[in-house]
Formats: sequence, structure tokens, C-alpha cells
Amino acid sequence: MQPESSIQPRLIPVRSPRTVSVLDVPLALTDYERVLDWIESMIEARERGYVCVCNVHTVMASQEDPELRSALLASAMNVPDGQPLVWAINSLGHSLAGRVYGPELMSRSCARSAATSRRLYLYGGRNQGALVQLALNLRQRNPGVKIVGGHSPPHRLLTEEEEIAVAEEINRSRPDVVWVGIGVPKQEKWMARMRHRLDAPVLVGVGAAFDFHAGLVPQAPNWIQEAGLEWAYRLAHEPRRLWRRYMRYNPRFLSAFGRQLVRYHQAQRTR
Repeated sequence: MQPESSIQPRLIPVRSPRTVSVLDVPLALTDYERVLDWIESMIEARERGYVCVCNVHTVMASQEDPELRSALLASAMNVPDGQPLVWAINSLGHSLAGRVYGPELMSRSCARSAATSRRLYLYGGRNQGALVQLALNLRQRNPGVKIVGGHSPPHRLLTEEEEIAVAEEINRSRPDVVWVGIGVPKQEKWMARMRHRLDAPVLVGVGAAFDFHAGLVPQAPNWIQEAGLEWAYRLAHEPRRLWRRYMRYNPRFLSAFGRQLVRYHQAQRTR
């Protein structure tokens, strides 16, 4: 019989939540607390995965970008960040209470990490100054949070040598979670491409959350978010950068999901 001190606990594989397909993208039926519990379980088990925070733009861009689609299908979890996706999920017979909004998920995770001493790394931001401001704001709001490093990459694809150097830098920092804010679709592709090189158990792509928490871009009031009109608020504040995205993808989503919904109801009637 082995001495008690030499017996190693058996790690139970971490299970991702159930999903529902919206335009062939599997979206998790989950909420903030369950996502945070999942992250904690991944860290405890030292398993590795990445989380994509999805809105209408992400779902529709994946319809015409095979690499983005592959990244979404390979993720451990795709959470519904946009309120229209919650409505879509519920119209398919589910009862999701609300979305998992990327900036709020990041905020709650930082608060929990301040209590649990989990180590966080920040990858992204408009520039190094913005990243420094983000880290400062997160530390002020969450005293004791351990932000162990950060890197703001150039706004282009990295070379192989640069990716190796970035991976080495992140691994030296020994983070438990890497928060990625380089925008859709770059962050999803980056996480899929870099996952095997990084030791951190969890990577989470949260896009505009970096700008919001750094104070560079205002967040929509809660009532606008709940009405599913955050896109209009953001468009009003950043029209040059965002008008093509919303004018292109929002109507396409309504049309494409409308067809999926018709097929769903037809299938329900034949049962």
C-alpha cells in the first residue's frame, strides 16, 4: 500500500456546458458564475482551453472566414455576449436568463482573482500606454489582483519568430488566465494558433473590454444593453470604425437566423 503522502488526487476532466447551434456556431447555455467556476476548475485541473466571447459580428464573420469558423469550433466554450444571441437561443426553445457580456465577465473574474490570487496576463490594447492604463484601472478596482504581465502587439500578423517570443514571455509570467483583447477575428485566430504554445490553462478573448476598462471608449447604459441596442450606441461613438460592420452583418444575421428559425418550427411540427 502506498504511503498517504505519495497518493496523487485523480483529476476529473472539466466539462464544458451544453450548447445550442446558432447559424452553425455552438453557443454555451451558461451564465457568469458558471463560466467563472469553469475557469477555476480548468486552473485547478491544469487543463488547457480557450473561450470565445461571441456577438452577432463574430457569428456572421465566421460564415465567410473559414479560419475564424475553425477557431470557434475548436474552442472550449463560446459564450453569447450579444443580447440578440440570447434572444435567438431562447427562440430555439431554451430559457437562457441573460448574456455573458465580455467586459462584465472580465470585471467579475478580476474581482474573484483578487480573492483567490489567480495570476492574470493582458494581451492586447490599442498601444502599450492603453495597456498600462488598463492594468492600473483593474488594480485600482480590484485591490490585490495579480496582473503578472502584459503585451500590446503590433496591428498586424506576427511573424513566427515574434509568436515564439510572445509565447516565451507569457510562459515566463506563469499566468493562470490570459485575457486577449485584439478584436474579432484576430483574437479568436490568435488563441487557436497559440493555444498549444501557452502553458496558461485558460485564454479568454474579450475584444472591446480592454478599451472599456481602460476608459478609452464609453460603455452603453444598462437599459440600452438590455434592449439589444448596444451596437447603435457604439456606432454613434465610433462611426468611422464600426459602420461597415453593423450595416453589413446585422441585416444578414436577421435574414439568416430567420431561415434557421423557420426550419426549427417546421421540425417541431413534424415531431
